Amino acid sequence: MTRLGAIILLIIVVVGVGFASMLSFGGVPTRVSRSADETVVAPSSASDGAGLSVPVAGVRREALHDSWGEAREGGERGHQGIDIMAPGGTPVIATADGWIEKLFESGRGGTTLYQRSADGRWVYYYAHLAGYASGLREGLRVGRGQLLGYVGDSGNAGAGNYHLHFGLSRMGAGERWWQGESVDPYPLLARPRSGR
Repeated sequence: MTRLGAIILLIIVVVGVGFASMLSFGGVPTRVSRSADETVVAPSSASDGAGLSVPVAGVRREALHDSWGEAREGGERGHQGIDIMAPGGTPVIATADGWIEKLFESGRGGTTLYQRSADGRWVYYYAHLAGYASGLREGLRVGRGQLLGYVGDSGNAGAGNYHLHFGLSRMGAGERWWQGESVDPYPLLARPRSGR
């Protein structure tokens, strides 16, 4: 191999490793315990211990279905989130206080939004959106219940399969929006918020 060939090969390997580090290969998802005698530590937008709000306007907690871990892509991976069914165009709202970390288009998720919690320890992932709310931008501070976008069928949702895929990741120090440990959001969405 010539010196030029070795340099080109090295560049290809470095770029490939860099790209692969941005992808999630579906590791083992974390399920938040649901046992009656165990306390679930919920992400909080403040020190008040409040849990998460349902991120689709008008959807009641009782209507949620736990789809965590269900087979996807012919059993190749487990579902790492919850699908919240709603008509196309239904408002998608912030589940908690925080800021918009990333607006992103992806093959699977389509039009997506990553929101970091106010304390920086959690990322809320909203996918298959029809579009973003007017004026939404990366770095924007948002409050619980603020309009973020609209339910859609973008990405691999399938035409007419309108829903919001909502994911939750526990973030380690210095981790970026695509990193973190996936956590089952269902127990945190299905139970009533504390104290209000």
